[in-house]
Order: sequence, then C-alpha cells, then structure tokens
Amino acid sequence: MTQLVLRPYWFLRHGETDWNARSLSQGRTNVPLNAKGLAQAATAGKAFARHFQNEKIAFTHIICSPLDRARVTAEHVQRAISEAGGPHLPLTCNEDILEVSFGEQEGLPMGEWYNPWIAGEYTPKGAEPFANLRERAVRGVNKAIADADPGMALIVAHGGIFRALRSAMGLEPNIRLPNAVPVYAYPENGKWHLKIEGESEV
Repeated sequence: MTQLVLRPYWFLRHGETDWNARSLSQGRTNVPLNAKGLAQAATAGKAFARHFQNEKIAFTHIICSPLDRARVTAEHVQRAISEAGGPHLPLTCNEDILEVSFGEQEGLPMGEWYNPWIAGEYTPKGAEPFANLRERAVRGVNKAIADADPGMALIVAHGGIFRALRSAMGLEPNIRLPNAVPVYAYPENGKWHLKIEGESEV
C-alpha cells in the first residue's frame, strides 16, 4: 500500500452541482457547477487570494481533476489570485485524482452503503473498490506534491477523493466535506491534521 508523502498540501472540493443539491451520487458523471457552485468557487478563490495579499505564498501549483466541476473551480481560484495581484499559478489536470466511479449507483440517491464500501465489504456493480481509489488518490497527490517541490500544491478534486485521502492519513474516512471550502492538510509529529479555512481542525 502506497503511503502519502509527509508534506503539507491544500485541498478544495469543487463547488456545488445540481446533483449535490439533490444528494445524488455523481462519481464520474460530468455534472457541471450550478449557479451556487460557481459563486462558491468565486468565494474560495477570493479566500485564497487573501493569503497571497497578506504576503503568504499559500501554494505554488494547482492540480485538479479533469472533470468540469473540479476544473472550473480550479480556474476560478487561479483567476482570483491573479486578479488580486498574485502570481498566475500553473494549473494542470491529473487523472489520478478523478472522482471514483460509483457504477450503477451514479445518479441515484446517496445511501447507507458508503461505510461497507470503504470497509471493502461491498462495491456497487461497475464501481471502483475503495482500496483501488485510495491507492490511486495517494499516487496522484504524491505526484502533485513532487511536481510542486519546493513549493506546495493545491488539490482541487472531489468528495470521494477526500475520503480516500482521509483514510490514507489515518483519519475517519467517511466524513462529508462541504463544497468549495479550503482545507489545509499538514503532518505534525508523524500524524496528519486537517484545518478547514476559518474553522477548527476536523
């Protein structure tokens, strides 16, 4: 099992889609941001821009999932930082942080099968096993961290990817991350910690 490199990074889940609003499992279905999601992406961009305005270099590279909802969110962040007088950061897509395929569950209401799926006890027909997702997500984030060296990466991706990374960090995996809320992940004394922008650790 590949281990997550012990270096800090930022994580941002994409803005809201209509399927998020209806609590439907999206997976690989390329659902676009809705009006609220676009506003959330803009707000996240402004939040990150404030870090750069305060003479903090929060990150040096933006790496996103190629699905539109993540890519457009990442582009909002990139543009907001640049328009606020910060650097025009490089933005690249990484297939390894593409959202998990939920197979036959895509488009259906989210159910009680997440914990059995994470435990490896159940995988929907046509879906990606959680263990495979975790391995892929760790590989993608490790590459993003390496590509950003000696700087820091912002990962713009999905809720399933975040659950996989939480598992890899030794944290309770099945925690739903709000849309477009910046999270700072950092290791301390060999343990991972997460801090949501403006809130306490999670």
